Amino acid sequence: MHGATYRAGLASGDLMAGMSLAEVIESRSSNLAPGDLVFTETGWQVFAVVPAQTLTKLPRIEPLSHLVSIYGVPGLTAYFGLLECGQPEPGDTVVISAAGGAVGSIAGQIARIKGCRVVGIAGGHAKCALLTGELGFDAAVDYKAGNLLEDLKSACPDGIDVYFDNTGGEVLDACLANMAQYGRIVCCGAVSQYDAGTPGAGPSGFPGQAILKSLTIRGFLLFDFLGEQERVISELSGWVNTGQIEVCEDVLEGFDSLPSALVGLLAGENVGKRMVKVF
Repeated sequence: MHGATYRAGLASGDLMAGMSLAEVIESRSSNLAPGDLVFTETGWQVFAVVPAQTLTKLPRIEPLSHLVSIYGVPGLTAYFGLLECGQPEPGDTVVISAAGGAVGSIAGQIARIKGCRVVGIAGGHAKCALLTGELGFDAAVDYKAGNLLEDLKSACPDGIDVYFDNTGGEVLDACLANMAQYGRIVCCGAVSQYDAGTPGAGPSGFPGQAILKSLTIRGFLLFDFLGEQERVISELSGWVNTGQIEVCEDVLEGFDSLPSALVGLLAGENVGKRMVKVF
């Protein structure tokens, strides 16, 4: 990416950055004991020494992977981004890009729970079939089919009330052109630009479409809502336990699979939250 980010770039020879669900082996902190589960920045390494104040202590649940997916950053990002920023109403048409990914797959299901008509944008027939089948989306648009603008119009004949943007780029362009009057755009990510060698052009419909349609466009970070995590995790847990949310996880095995896992993530291979199980 180009421009400011919330994580510093890495130089050659630096430890690769990465968050981990880890187990405490030894601690001098009175708040931690061997065997405790924690979530923290460890980087790509099997063992790490980190300050106790940087750890988030977590309960043991089954499966443990849910602590990283639905009850972790993806689930919380989907919840706050959609409900607090997008503010969908029952009957609204909600469009989710990267809808087969970690955040998008959850955001779309939350929109469905809230009584919205949900359209997912994903790459390939298999992901689109997953959205309308297992995850209960009302429609899916394959951006790789080459007719994104027209396919989106067909799927959203009354326009888009809420667009949850995980991609930026051409997908954002197409959604801007199809927004309904007073629509809301939630800017969550820009996966189309994460691995780009040069910065892409800005949306061709901005600011013109935003002005003509009186759109609200809001970016956010999960850090904006940290005080509400406990309440939201409880609500997400209720939806999972009653079968209203299907949790999609993509787990690879072994430390040596980390590089290919990252490359595949940027290529859009994953369905749901991609993780690597080291132990």
